[in-house]
Amino acid sequence: MIDSQQASEALAEINEIAWRVRQSTIYTLSSQMLIMWGALVFAGNMASFLWPRTGGYIWLAVEAVGIVGSFAISAYSYPNTQIRAFDMRMFAAYLLVLAFGIFCCWFGRFTPRQIGTFWPMYFMLFYTIVGLWFGRAYVVIGVGITALTLIGYFFIGDWFKPWMAVVNGGGLILGGLWMRRS
Repeated sequence: MIDSQQASEALAEINEIAWRVRQSTIYTLSSQMLIMWGALVFAGNMASFLWPRTGGYIWLAVEAVGIVGSFAISAYSYPNTQIRAFDMRMFAAYLLVLAFGIFCCWFGRFTPRQIGTFWPMYFMLFYTIVGLWFGRAYVVIGVGITALTLIGYFFIGDWFKPWMAVVNGGGLILGGLWMRRS
């Protein structure tokens, strides 16, 4: 026979293990998404640095490929995890976030450099908020990329786009690799 304290300790231990398994599954799925989006963001920043007149088209292509890739990662991982990492609700939420960001940029009449600063910080806000529920890795990624973005905005001159390729794209890739290890 076990007493009530031993039973409580056993249940607490089971809950801790369940939470760690859930966080590990979420981190595994997130790492794949972060690495994919990081590579796309890196490519988008470098391409828009090399061909600035086509930046709008480049970013439309980045977004389209990213959305398709997110659905593909979700579909591929679902049989093993039974978690939809990206479904129609996530797609709708993403479109709402994107639409609000576009509205802010249009209404605010940002310069290209300000737009290049706004978007990473805007998306990192959501990473940081998600981290309050799903793990500190998201918070570290969000705050770290935001801080480095602001450093680039204020102190990096004409090389801001390559800076952002490394900071934002590279930061997402490193964050994804870190999450894979966790």
